[in-house]
Amino acid sequence: MLKNSKIYIAGSNGMVGSAILRNLKENGFENIITKSSKELDLRNQKAVLDFFELEKPEFVFLAAAKVGGIHANSTYPAGFIYDNMMIQNNIIHSAHIHKVKKLLFLGSSCIYPKFAEQPLKENCLLTGALEPTNEAYAIAKISGLKMCEFYKKQYGSNFISAMPTNLYGINDNFDLENSHVLPALLRKFIEAKNNNKKEVVVWGSGTPLREFLFVDDLAEACIFLMHNYNDTEFVNIGTGLDVTIKELAETIKEIVGFSGNLVFDASKPDGTPRKLLDVSKINNLGWKYKVDLKNGIEKTLEWAKENDFKVFKV
Repeated sequence: MLKNSKIYIAGSNGMVGSAILRNLKENGFENIITKSSKELDLRNQKAVLDFFELEKPEFVFLAAAKVGGIHANSTYPAGFIYDNMMIQNNIIHSAHIHKVKKLLFLGSSCIYPKFAEQPLKENCLLTGALEPTNEAYAIAKISGLKMCEFYKKQYGSNFISAMPTNLYGINDNFDLENSHVLPALLRKFIEAKNNNKKEVVVWGSGTPLREFLFVDDLAEACIFLMHNYNDTEFVNIGTGLDVTIKELAETIKEIVGFSGNLVFDASKPDGTPRKLLDVSKINNLGWKYKVDLKNGIEKTLEWAKENDFKVFKV
């Protein structure tokens, strides 16, 4: 992938896609194609085929997806499986037809079985039942990485896949109904502080363990893989470290400066008890994360402040 290579980022307005775009521009890549969902409906097969015919990208970062937290995944499973499978099927197949040099498909660590041995190694995929609360999204993502694997096997297409851990950072979704746990907590604590509330309620028991990766680190990893990895098997991307939801909430509370109490609502679902990736494979390839959790949350908070917290008005 050269500085003048034609690169298409699917999902460039989202948190992941925008981070990849920032990284590429900072490193001198200029020939980058981006399309908003209003400009190009990736669920529309003909529209996607026509786009590839017209633009003929050489490299594709497939970061477009319908995403959400436990509530959204549990409430709208049909939307999650339909939209995600249509998006990835159309892009991967169009990339094959139009002879894209290389494609990187991004999945999610929720593809792993609910009770798989921790930390999660790439080879434990499909060895057990999935977490029910995000089963639809997980099945779509498993289909995507298998599609890349089979297109490589049948056609020789250089399509690779990466599975990031829980992400957060600049351009995250802060909607309390549909966001992931970290941005939801960050918004809750900021609003509680600004409104002089006495407590913040956190979903679940606080005991589940989660790993968090700053999105700019993910972007760097994606570009690293695009340059350095061509094998069939997908690659985990994460920090290799995890914290309890209680520890996460306490960290955010400290960073925001909220002086009230933490209350855990155990009537709400916890999800998977633990979800930690084995990142030895990507570490051995030569990549490792740089931004620790506290620093990443501070960077995210600073970005929200710079935007006058307009990101909360969703």
